[in-house]
Amino acid sequence: MKLVAAALFSLSLLLPATTGAMAAETTEGAAPWRHATSLIGEPKYPAGFKHYDYVNPDAPKGGTLNSAAVGTFDSLNPYIVQGTPASGFAAFGGGLLYDTLMEQATDQPGTNYGLIAEAMSYPDDFAWVKFRLNPAAHWHDGKPITPEDVIWSFETLKAQSPMYNKYYANVVKAEITGDREVTFTFDKPGNRELPNIMGDLAVLPKHWWEGTDASGKKRDISKSTLEIPLGSGAYQIESVSPGRQIVWKRAEDYWGKDLPTQVGRNNFDRIKVDYYRDPNAGWEAFKKGGLDDYRQENRIGRWMTEYNFDAVKDGKVIQRSFPLASSGRMQGYVLNQRRDKFKDPRVRQALNYVFDFETMNRTLFFDKYKRINSYFAGIDLASSGLPQGKELEILETVRDQVPPEVFTEEFKLPVNDTPQAFRDNLRRAVALLQEAGWVLNGNKLVNAQTGEPFTIEFLESDPSFERVVAPYIQNLKRIGIDARLRVVDTAQYVARVNDFDFDVVSTVIAQSHSPGNEQREMWGSAAAKTPGSRNLMGIQNPAIDKLIDRVVFATNREDLVAATHALDRVLLWNYYVVPQWFSDTINVAYWNKFGIPEKQPEYVGIDVYSWWIDPAKEKALGAKP
Repeated sequence: MKLVAAALFSLSLLLPATTGAMAAETTEGAAPWRHATSLIGEPKYPAGFKHYDYVNPDAPKGGTLNSAAVGTFDSLNPYIVQGTPASGFAAFGGGLLYDTLMEQATDQPGTNYGLIAEAMSYPDDFAWVKFRLNPAAHWHDGKPITPEDVIWSFETLKAQSPMYNKYYANVVKAEITGDREVTFTFDKPGNRELPNIMGDLAVLPKHWWEGTDASGKKRDISKSTLEIPLGSGAYQIESVSPGRQIVWKRAEDYWGKDLPTQVGRNNFDRIKVDYYRDPNAGWEAFKKGGLDDYRQENRIGRWMTEYNFDAVKDGKVIQRSFPLASSGRMQGYVLNQRRDKFKDPRVRQALNYVFDFETMNRTLFFDKYKRINSYFAGIDLASSGLPQGKELEILETVRDQVPPEVFTEEFKLPVNDTPQAFRDNLRRAVALLQEAGWVLNGNKLVNAQTGEPFTIEFLESDPSFERVVAPYIQNLKRIGIDARLRVVDTAQYVARVNDFDFDVVSTVIAQSHSPGNEQREMWGSAAAKTPGSRNLMGIQNPAIDKLIDRVVFATNREDLVAATHALDRVLLWNYYVVPQWFSDTINVAYWNKFGIPEKQPEYVGIDVYSWWIDPAKEKALGAKP
């Protein structure tokens, strides 16, 4: 799923509403053509709208957005497990290079508007969806985007990408059904989100990928490549220096530049991304100026104490915070159940008792963070209290397969608000570990049967994360666990995570307001065995598989919320992660070279692609044109 958030391409999911705006034409007795669909009531904008209401439709084009990335890259193909793709690509969705069938709205949750597809149609039972392609849509080489491209993209991405494979698991047929029309048929009716999420399909150029490169060698989309690929989006690649830099240039003949979702956006002539070996080097690049023009600051300590350099004092660097309402999330330490030591839920629960969020929030985070208490933290899909009503009915179907506490206790994480509370929680952790077959041998925790010591390796790619891992490691050592941090380079980190070769990693799992098919790839049993999937925990739980299906086949919003609450509750009571913290604001610092619309989209917080370069401000900074 692709989640619209700030200026980053990530994942989200949209459900179609039972109602949706229709294009003017309909056929009596047939499913109507729609210019948009929305989960929450009607789409904000009617057919024929000119642009989003927050953008400046007359924003000037020009200038360069300088950006910094950490680590390296070795591929321009983001749709396979192998390799690390360059900035601007997206593992799901089109990124900067490829357009998708439909475009997710930036200023309203659960809403899609036409992009490559000028309209879509589906029946009341959601058994299929049909897209009608925009006749103006074409690739950067001038060739039209065809139904054959759409079908080839669907079949290829489903075969190559674990994410697409799980996302579109219920799509059984793709076929050309009319002039510029493609129809996707589903294995059964009732999956309300499938018509809409088919709009998330990135469309790739069949003729290019099936062609040959400059040396005459046939291209292979199943392999990494550094050949600059052909695309269709608002940007194309100008130059690549593998592992060091990628430069994107605005496509002057971009076919979709006058579409309402694109007007007033994509204003930078160039987007230059330089790579730095670690986050500290990236931070220094931002402070220097001219190398990194804006950064989303995710370290509250830096945000509060380190923005005191001269450029900030002189007003050349601006700090602003924006509310974020676009997504829920689970952020936490993932406990890999593929390791025997984490298979017992009592062990996983014990590790939660050792984590001291309250002290960290006070001493490291300036009391600015909130504790994660749900896999959907921050939105209305987070469970709370005891299950009742429809949620309880759903949970009754798996009663014998879930922890009994699901029905009798409100889920609450341990609180360490006093020294005595923390000591009590450590004692509780030791007791749980002993129940699970671990005993203290001197000051070391060992397996009671084998004598094997309990060890944990925290795997990270960012050295600065030691600051927040160290307190947890220290507390684990207090109960006899040999815990340590291992920092590896980005390429090794990605490879090990894709292969599930780790004890514990820290991750953020974003959730939209409309969960559905992607839940299979996050928590489903089949995904646990698929390298590169997001089921990092290795969950293989029949009850969770069943609850995921209840989410996927929810009949209406009320049913969806109840099913998601039930899924959330069972995930929590199995202690698959040690939840960390979150913030419901976006902290952004930028060099004062931009024109920014007075209004930014409340749903996603900021849309940096609605900004533009102000030549007068840039000149005042002393920047080179």
